[in-house]
Amino acid sequence: MALKLFTCSSLFLLFFWMKFSAQQPAEEWNKQARDAILNSIELQNLNTNIAKNVIFFLGDGMGISTITSARILKGQNEGHPGEETQLSFDKFPHVALAKTYNTDQQVADSAGTATAYMCGVKSKAGTIGVDDRVQKGNCQSIKHAKVKSFVEIAADEGRSAGIVTSARITHATPAAAYAHVPERSWERDAQVPGNERAAGCTDIASQLVQKARKFQVVMGGGRQELMPTAHGDPEYSYRRGSREDGRDLINEWFHSLPDGTDNMYVVNREQLLDVDVNKTDYLLGLFEPSHMLYHAERDTVGAGDPSLAEMVQTSIQVLRKNENGFVLFVEAGRIDHAHHKARAYLALTDTLALDEAVAKAKEMTNNEDTLIVVTADHSHTNSIGGYPTRGNPILGKNDKERAKDGLQYTTFLYANGPGGEEVRQSYLNHGRRPDIEHIDTGAKDYRPQAAVPLQDESHAGEDVAVYATGAFAHLFHGTQEQNYIAHAIKYAACIGEYADRCNAKTTAPTTVEKTTTISTGVTENHRKYKPVSTQSPRNVNSTVVDYLDEQDDDGHSYKPVTYLPPKVEIHCIMTPSSSVLLLASFPIIIVTLTTSFYYLFV
Repeated sequence: MALKLFTCSSLFLLFFWMKFSAQQPAEEWNKQARDAILNSIELQNLNTNIAKNVIFFLGDGMGISTITSARILKGQNEGHPGEETQLSFDKFPHVALAKTYNTDQQVADSAGTATAYMCGVKSKAGTIGVDDRVQKGNCQSIKHAKVKSFVEIAADEGRSAGIVTSARITHATPAAAYAHVPERSWERDAQVPGNERAAGCTDIASQLVQKARKFQVVMGGGRQELMPTAHGDPEYSYRRGSREDGRDLINEWFHSLPDGTDNMYVVNREQLLDVDVNKTDYLLGLFEPSHMLYHAERDTVGAGDPSLAEMVQTSIQVLRKNENGFVLFVEAGRIDHAHHKARAYLALTDTLALDEAVAKAKEMTNNEDTLIVVTADHSHTNSIGGYPTRGNPILGKNDKERAKDGLQYTTFLYANGPGGEEVRQSYLNHGRRPDIEHIDTGAKDYRPQAAVPLQDESHAGEDVAVYATGAFAHLFHGTQEQNYIAHAIKYAACIGEYADRCNAKTTAPTTVEKTTTISTGVTENHRKYKPVSTQSPRNVNSTVVDYLDEQDDDGHSYKPVTYLPPKVEIHCIMTPSSSVLLLASFPIIIVTLTTSFYYLFV
């Protein structure tokens, strides 16, 4: 008896301590607010220095609900409730909203939005580096419609330039930095229709290599788009290149660079970390045949992929050797892909990978002469709902209530997507939503439920946040059209049509003509490009094959989905309690009907 009393008392005291030790008194909130006001007053001293360096981060599909969810997950991973946590860019002093629609779509795609925030003009969905005069898929229509990105303009005016993405380097978002096409899917030669090739249009990969001298750093996935079918993949013996024109664009990249430069090609994390940045003028990193692996899974197959933060660190080290400055574009592309597949955990962990990359860039640069911008191209349909207790797992089930059907639901839900199809099938088979009571909803493969069944979850159309710090960051304020972003960056950096503002045009980058000695040691072999001939598959792990095929499926197939509505079925589930309620209701129903007939007919 005494032992039971002691145990109960101990549990009560523990509960009491946990409840009240976590409370935040008024003094704490008041101090936070006062500190924020003081910081705001300091911001009145605007940084109007020329942005010698610009680092632009793009979280593809990173809407505000994704940012909030990732922030909470970050805090919970660190052992905190989570809601009070700050991402690295939450601390940026200037914030704006950007309207994301395309000229022909209310809810945007990534190609049209990339043209807006990189080239400064809004355009049609599915088109890259061209204005609204373009006709989708029509090569002739781009002749007078081409528009340059701020990345390419900076390179043309003497700064070093870099492009980093976790998607294919030829995918819609990074392609807007250098390419001009009327159709985003033209990533390699075979994807350009023959009549359009005859009209003079080239694929995105070819355009990248054609402009190789302009970009000192190019890193991402998608090496199959640059390799001919005759060449095998350097990491996976059963994969090969995808180009049908026989061109080896990786080899062409090497040969197109200036004589006397020291250049590096890497295909995995170990090779990237071995790069001698002081002796590297041009760096090409292609880490997967298609998209790079999700951040949470980047060590699961092959030789492993570098993190976004590691790619950013190496990029800055290579680019900052130019005394004129640099512009670096960085995309966390797989946030979007994970959302399309309704894999919430992967979307949030890739957002946290972006958070780490932004923190690394902030650490390596000077706020006085560097502008850092973080934004998204569009949002997704994910939401945070219900009234869960503070600190409840962001990917967990609502801990306060069940839905009207008596089943649990998660805080994190999608409006449409694969989760909706699972709900539809469950209603057909069981007459109710899926029961998730014994499901780990925080697992990386769990798909939250959705209202509308779609093959792939869709983009969403609300405004996205723009965070900025450093030189001329105060230009980012209020609610702006998305194309404003490119203009604000060009103004801050004194490039393009805003170069005369500070007479900032400079000569060609010193690194381009620099002659260095090839270093010895491990990295020397990485500087030699040796194509791998086509190999017969050997020791192929079918799980790995399926896994990489899944990486190719990014939710942008645009294949029409044929939906046949099922036969209408009514499921009536009678429980003991509902039976009693129905019987008890009979007298009331009879009295109501009798009264109604009396007033109607008497």
